[in-house]
Amino acid sequence: MKKTLIIGASNNPERYAYKAAERLLNHEHEIELLGVRPDVVFGKTIDTERKQYEDIDTVTLYIGPQRQVEYYDYVLSLKPRRVIFNPGTENHEFEVMLRQNGIDVEEACTLVLLGTGQY
Repeated sequence: MKKTLIIGASNNPERYAYKAAERLLNHEHEIELLGVRPDVVFGKTIDTERKQYEDIDTVTLYIGPQRQVEYYDYVLSLKPRRVIFNPGTENHEFEVMLRQNGIDVEEACTLVLLGTGQY
């Protein structure tokens, strides 16, 4: 299964990042969580420090374009296969940078991809 890093992870069940974590686990994907507040959801720690996670296949973004700038180098350093820009996170500058580094870019909803078997 695809190991996924959720950037913008939340402990709030109303947030899409929370729903994505739950759905990814339900589909037996391994997840890592990065957010602004430390917590534990679904038995996984929400990290607040940018760790060099091993074998990240997918990064799914739940932070707006204005906050993404500080994550550019970090995401590139992880060398994921792809980055998913969920609705509202689209960022042309970052997308170009990712493509130039051989990383696939998808403007899509992680929840929809999982629900339709396209993840």
